[in-house]
Amino acid sequence: MAPFSPPTPLPFLMKSIALIAHDGKKPAIIEWAIRHKAFLQTKPLVGTGTTGSRLESEVGLTVTKMMSGPLGGDLQIGALVCTGQIEAVIFLRDPLTPHPHEPDISALTKVCDTYNVPLATNVATADLLVLGLEEETKFSN
Repeated sequence: MAPFSPPTPLPFLMKSIALIAHDGKKPAIIEWAIRHKAFLQTKPLVGTGTTGSRLESEVGLTVTKMMSGPLGGDLQIGALVCTGQIEAVIFLRDPLTPHPHEPDISALTKVCDTYNVPLATNVATADLLVLGLEEETKFSN
């Protein structure tokens, strides 16, 4: 069996930041995005349907919207992770509320781990992830 190697993204494509939030965490991702708006405006953004729509209307960001999470949006973002199109995932999860699409959430987590894509699931790790990406940008320019 050949050793596993993640796909190489096309060199002319800039990787996106994925933004997802459960319903109970949507106010938190809006607040977080407002604090990090200057950075987020420098990156292509992709999000699940409702989260992406709210980020556009309430923060003024441009977001490529997938389906709503329960309708397959988490899986669509997972597919983008698998094809090397995602740089990082910010997924503010509500761990205290049951979610009927939990298998989709688990699949997204699994592909982030498999393809070594950073995944932040709360505001504290999202802040650190952005800090790291900002530092990486300074050194790559």
